[in-house]
Amino acid sequence: MALLSGKVAVVTGAGHGIGRAHALELAKHGASVVVNDLGTSVAGDGADQNAADLTVALITERGGAAVSNYDDVSNYDGAHRMVAQAVETYGKLDVLVNNAGIVRDTAIWNMTEADFDSVLKVHVKGTWAPSHHAARHWRERAKAGEVFTGRVINTTSGAGLVGNFGQTNYATAKAGIAGFTQTLSLELYKLGVTVNAVGPAAATRITGTMPGAPAVIEADDVPEGEWNRMDPAVSSPLVAWLASDESQHVTGQVIRAVAEDIVWMEGWSEGAKLSNGGQRWDAEKLGMQLATDLFKTRAPGLRY
Repeated sequence: MALLSGKVAVVTGAGHGIGRAHALELAKHGASVVVNDLGTSVAGDGADQNAADLTVALITERGGAAVSNYDDVSNYDGAHRMVAQAVETYGKLDVLVNNAGIVRDTAIWNMTEADFDSVLKVHVKGTWAPSHHAARHWRERAKAGEVFTGRVINTTSGAGLVGNFGQTNYATAKAGIAGFTQTLSLELYKLGVTVNAVGPAAATRITGTMPGAPAVIEADDVPEGEWNRMDPAVSSPLVAWLASDESQHVTGQVIRAVAEDIVWMEGWSEGAKLSNGGQRWDAEKLGMQLATDLFKTRAPGLRY
C-alpha cells in the first residue's frame, strides 16, 4: 500500500515551486490533492487560474487524483471553501500543507506599510485561516466519535529562524509561523492531529527576486531520478513522510531541508544565566556584569 493511500490533502500555493513539488509528491504516494493557488505574482499582485490547473494536469497525467482551488488563503471565507472542497470532493481532509507566500523585500526605511501588511497577511493569516477551518473539521469528527489522524505542515524559512537583511516583513511572518506551529500542536494533540513546520531551501520564484540568485527551477523541470540541490522538490519527501501515519510521534517541531541535509531545529533554549541573588538589578552596574559573566565580551558584533 502507498504511503499516503486514502489520504486527502490540501496544499496551498501549489501552482509553482515548492508547493507544486509537495502536491506532486503527495499524489505520487497515493494522496488525493486539492491544489490551491490564487495565481498571483511573487509580490502578490493579480490572479491566474492556470497555475493551479497546470499542477492538477501534471498530477492527473501521472495517474493521480487532484482538483484545483483558486481561493485566497488569507481570506477567511476562501479558506473555508478550500477545506469544504476537500470534504465535498473526497469525503474528508487528512493533511493541510500551508505553503502559500509572497515577498516584498526592501530595507525597513524603504518598506511601505502595504509591503509589511501584505506579506504578513498572506503568510500568517494565510496559515492561520486554513488551519482554523481544518481544526474545526477535525474537532467535529472527533466529537462524533471518529478516531483518525490529521496533519498540519507549515512552512517557515531560514529568514524567519535566523534573520535576513531586507526582509523585516517576511522574516517576521516566518518566525511567527514557527511559533504558531508550536502552539497549534498543543491545541490539536488530543484530536490525534500533529502540527509541524518545514524550512525548505530551493531556487524558486521567491528566491529569484534576490540579487545573484540562481535561475528559478520548477518541480517538473528536473527529470525523474536526477538530483539538483536547488530543486523545489528537495523538501517534499520530508513533507510526504510528515503527512503519513508513520509520523504520529512527531509534533510541534521545525525541520529544515536544505539540499542533502535534513536539520532538526532546536529553537530558543536557555543559555548562560546571570543571577543577582534576589536583588534588583542596577542599570549602571549591569553592563559590567553582563560582559563579565554572561556575554564574556564587550566586543561589538555580538550578534554574529
